[in-house]
Amino acid sequence: MENAPQIAAQVDAGSPEALIFNPFDPVTRADPYPVYRRLREEDPVHRSPLGIWILSRYADIEPILRDARFSNDIRNANSLPLATADNVEERLERRAKVMLFVDPPDHTRLRSLVNKAFTPRVVDQLRPRVEEIVDDLLGRAEAKGSMDLIADLSYPLPVIVIAEMLGVPPEDRDVFHQWSGDLARSLDPLLPPELIDTIERSADAFTEYFEKLIADRRARPGDDLLSALVAAEQAGDRLSGEELVSTCILILVAGHETTMNLIGNGMLALLRHPDQLERLRTDPSLVPNAVEELLRYDGTVQMTGRTAKVDVEIDGHAIQAGEICILLVGSANRDPERFTDPERVDVTRTDIKHLAFGAGAHYCLGAPLARVEAQIAFTELFRRLPATLHLAVDEPEWRDNIVLRGLKSLLLAW
Repeated sequence: MENAPQIAAQVDAGSPEALIFNPFDPVTRADPYPVYRRLREEDPVHRSPLGIWILSRYADIEPILRDARFSNDIRNANSLPLATADNVEERLERRAKVMLFVDPPDHTRLRSLVNKAFTPRVVDQLRPRVEEIVDDLLGRAEAKGSMDLIADLSYPLPVIVIAEMLGVPPEDRDVFHQWSGDLARSLDPLLPPELIDTIERSADAFTEYFEKLIADRRARPGDDLLSALVAAEQAGDRLSGEELVSTCILILVAGHETTMNLIGNGMLALLRHPDQLERLRTDPSLVPNAVEELLRYDGTVQMTGRTAKVDVEIDGHAIQAGEICILLVGSANRDPERFTDPERVDVTRTDIKHLAFGAGAHYCLGAPLARVEAQIAFTELFRRLPATLHLAVDEPEWRDNIVLRGLKSLLLAW
């Protein structure tokens, strides 16, 4: 596969006024919302030079997320633009073992095995443990008088929670950091060959790790999610060995990426809207609603892909079976046709039906857990840290990810 920046340069050719969606541009990565606005206003069903459809309006994206005529399985695409990487077929088959990238009935079968662990009722029982973890992490930060919100709170919190749910030993949590970051990049389009190789090595390392842990749970079952999944696998045809490993990896990676970026992006947004931050300080009961507003305003998942399984017409545009659509979820969440004054954070906003967790069959499995973790984290941050809390840098640096938007660090002082 060609190098992504080179691809971006080719796509950028043309007049400065040309409407280009180039997610690799560092300026766009730091703030994609001006480009989203232009797409919504000028060409909401945009066909890119690579032959991919880019959709940016809420009214188009929300129905497609629920539409069985569109597939999550990239193997239904009639072509993969610029997919010249080695053994691409093998990689696609490996991807097809992950429930994030498959359609019903396989998706339904896989998801049903994990659903029970993430219901609102079960997650609510985790609140005391989440509060305990947040208390410990913030206690360490208070002792220092400053913190990197990402490294000191928003990363370790969900990793500890998910690892404990799965039954991963505490001493193994740190080894996941690099592997997990690599696999999060695998969602991005047009990856350079060296990064694809790195992702494959991390996937192999994750696989080897979980195969050993699964073998241990077969011999010594415990009271954890992994033991429950192993029991389902042993029960017959509901879960293959490959699917078991892939499901464990997905739960661990997706289970912390969303929350980590929600807390980081959300805190940055609040610091840039100090009036809203003050409202939360004075009225903590607004925090649950604020979490939904922050998910809308600058959520983790900026885009997702679907492939048309049949010919479909969207706003007068004929999308052929096998063509890929990129749905700009981040754009839909700031669509003025759906949200009043969408470029502003309003923690009292009502009717926040954002798409940050998707919609339809692939609605985020871990949404209840992400909400609880973020609610507790923000409540304690505002309760325990002084009103002098402020950014310690002028402009935080964003991670290189295209699909999952998040900060490398967020240095705070008070």
